[in-house]
Amino acid sequence: MSLKVLLVEDEISIADNVRMALQQEGFALTHAKTVTEARLQMSREHYSVIILDVGLPDQTGFEFCRELRRHDQTPILFLTARASETDKIVGFELGGDDYLTKPFSPRELTLRVRALGQRGRIAASQNRLGLFHVDHDKYRISFDGKLLELSRYEFKLLELFIRRPGVVFSRHQLMQSLWDDPDMSLERTVDAHIKSLRAKLKEVRPDLSPIQTHRGLGYSLSESET
Repeated sequence: MSLKVLLVEDEISIADNVRMALQQEGFALTHAKTVTEARLQMSREHYSVIILDVGLPDQTGFEFCRELRRHDQTPILFLTARASETDKIVGFELGGDDYLTKPFSPRELTLRVRALGQRGRIAASQNRLGLFHVDHDKYRISFDGKLLELSRYEFKLLELFIRRPGVVFSRHQLMQSLWDDPDMSLERTVDAHIKSLRAKLKEVRPDLSPIQTHRGLGYSLSESET
């Protein structure tokens, strides 16, 4: 399966060079110009590797890396003009997996991205998130060792909850992030999918209620179940 790469870079010329290099290797690239755009893309899709600039318009790449590492272990490659030893040390200490400075060799970039993608897949195959196990390649989720039979939107909802445990998502946020035509659907559609998900989880573990309701706010996945 092709690696899905998220590039967070505000310079269009750099983004075009990265896109050309990665697409020649058959990688699928999504480009975000800001951290805000990157968050939105990550709520909609799972990525194998994140290529992250440090100097971004709305937040530094270092700050975004620190934020991600609280709940997400997607491999991160810093791609930046900041070449000092101090910057590199900071990048790694915050949870970055690799660090490449501009100007860069397209061939070296693709080799590093490929290596990170392979490392991430191995880690994912060996790691269980508490009672949940997510197989992104096959779009399957197991709960307490039992494979769940999920619809497309049930998978997308549960995968998002697992990726960001404890985070409360409003119905509107879930609709805008996960549904193909959010403006054509009603927010109670989310409630129906949550009800179905809960029933399927209860069949496996009647003693647990992983999906929490926050009245007037939305839904979250209990951090104790991940």
